Amino acid sequence: MPTSDHDKDPFPTRLVQARELRHLSQIDLAKRAGIPASSISHFEAGTRKPSFDNLRRIATVLAVSTDFLIGRVANPELAAEADRLHRDAQRLNDSDRDLAQAFIEMLGKRSKKD
Repeated sequence: MPTSDHDKDPFPTRLVQARELRHLSQIDLAKRAGIPASSISHFEAGTRKPSFDNLRRIATVLAVSTDFLIGRVANPELAAEADRLHRDAQRLNDSDRDLAQAFIEMLGKRSKKD
């Protein structure tokens, strides 16, 4: 069975999914990201790929990670949270990392009760 370009490259589908999740039109996304609307259209059609800078701008506007957009993680909501939570994790020592993990787990349990 032949595969389509969208099967090979999840970016066009993920871009549409994230844009629709944020209730933005292609024009709205383009304006907020500082990218021509025609580029957004080409990205969604799979006829062009964004530069890294444009990928980063799009991810920022859509509040998702670049990993979500390129297909490395499946959930757009969790991807954005993971970026913020883990941005400085490499600078923590082992005991602080364990403390942070315990705190995150405690907050997760607390939010399940609410």
